[in-house]
Amino acid sequence: MFNTLISASQLQQAGNQHTVLLDCRFRLNDPDYGLAAYEAGHLPGAHYLHLDYHLSGTKNGSNGRHPLPDGQRLAVKLGALGITPDTQVVAYDDAGGMYAARAWWLLRWLGHEAVAVLDGGIQAWQQLGGELDNSTPERAATRFVMGVAQESVVTLDDIAANLCSPQFLIVDARAADRFAGENETLDPVGGHIPGAKNRFFMHNLDADGLFKSSAQLHDEWQALLDGQPVSEVVLSCGSGVTACHNKLALEHAGLPGARLYAGSWSEWCSDPTRPVATGS
Repeated sequence: MFNTLISASQLQQAGNQHTVLLDCRFRLNDPDYGLAAYEAGHLPGAHYLHLDYHLSGTKNGSNGRHPLPDGQRLAVKLGALGITPDTQVVAYDDAGGMYAARAWWLLRWLGHEAVAVLDGGIQAWQQLGGELDNSTPERAATRFVMGVAQESVVTLDDIAANLCSPQFLIVDARAADRFAGENETLDPVGGHIPGAKNRFFMHNLDADGLFKSSAQLHDEWQALLDGQPVSEVVLSCGSGVTACHNKLALEHAGLPGARLYAGSWSEWCSDPTRPVATGS
């Protein structure tokens, strides 16, 4: 069972028996990109999941850009793809795991343990000679069984209360300039939640676009946390997507226990009365 990362060679060796592939390609500035890319060519047998339609819930103007989907509704969708408790699920994208990690986190949130992200994404698959397919795979619909949640969340109220009585450390996955309140193009307000630290999710990858070794990630994260227990860490970002990448890195590093603030900055800054910090 793979429950964090799977390499392209491991996926090729595993074959498709009891495996469901999820293509999660997406671009924030071009929401139609992922489906078009999928239709042009995807890993054989892969199904497409759209960040806005499948991996997020309904926005109401104050719950962030990518609120969590309804768990029961997502479970029905996953069941339609043939995912059972003994199915190995592999999610991939072409952005270093930026979007695939969201699917990985959601399946764990619903209690599915055998889910991994393809390290290096579709590029790693092709570099090993893996072929692409543009056909629509058949579906073997079943009932997705929700198990014991492997992931947990904190709420907006929890974040607000933490400002007055700190119980956990917030780690923000956005790029340093957006964290500092500069060059903000996605949200109406720039900055970060007061007291948060910054760990750009792309720092989890090496120069080849693969996740760094578990030992290197362990050392880097421990240095950032500076003695803070991982169980007292809450992961945030712009809208609860790249925070999942940091969660995946922590799990790969053998540092489990961090929670997700799903609403993240886009939810926090929707109310102008909430405090905002800027700078590094």
